[in-house]
Amino acid sequence: YKIILLKLSGEALMGDRQYGIDPQRLAEYAEEIKQIHDKGVEIAIVIGGGNIFRGVAGASNGMDRVQGDYMGMLATVINGMALQGALEGMQTRLQTALKIEAIAEPYIKRRATRHLEKGRIVIFGAGTGNPYFTTDTAAVLRGIEVGADVILKGTRVDGVYTSDPEKNADAVKFDFISFEDV
Repeated sequence: YKIILLKLSGEALMGDRQYGIDPQRLAEYAEEIKQIHDKGVEIAIVIGGGNIFRGVAGASNGMDRVQGDYMGMLATVINGMALQGALEGMQTRLQTALKIEAIAEPYIKRRATRHLEKGRIVIFGAGTGNPYFTTDTAAVLRGIEVGADVILKGTRVDGVYTSDPEKNADAVKFDFISFEDV
C-alpha cells in the first residue's frame, strides 16, 4: 500500500492497565509505525480516547451527551500528543478537528495530504469534531479524504462488525468491506 490510515483505539494504549497510557505499549506502537514508515509507506493515524474518557459512558451516568463527546474528543488529542511524543525523531504532524493551535494544527485536507507526500506521519485528533460520531467514523472519513489505500484497525475487536460484538452477540463480522460499502 502507498497510503494507509491506521485506526488505533485508545483502549489499546492502556496495555494491562485499567485506564491511561502504558508507556511500554506506546513505545511498541511507535516502533511498529516506524518500521512501516521506513518502507516508504505514507501513514495517517486516527486515535481513539476510550482509555481516558468515553462520551457515551458519561451520558449514561447523567452527563449531557454532547458535552461528554467533546470531552472524548479532547481525550483523543491527549493520546495523539502521546503518540507524537513516542514518535520523536520522526517527522510528524498532529492535526485536530477542533482548534487547539497551541498544540496542534487545525485539520485541513490539503495540508494533511501534503504532509503525507513529504513523508510525514499525520496523526488526526478530535475525531470528526462533531458529537455523536465515533473515531471509527473519523477514520473512514479521513481515510477517504487523504486517499488511503486501506484502513488498518488496531483495537480489541478483530474486525469490522454491524455493531459492537462486545455488547451484541448477534453482531455480524464483515469479511471484506470497501470504501464504497461504507
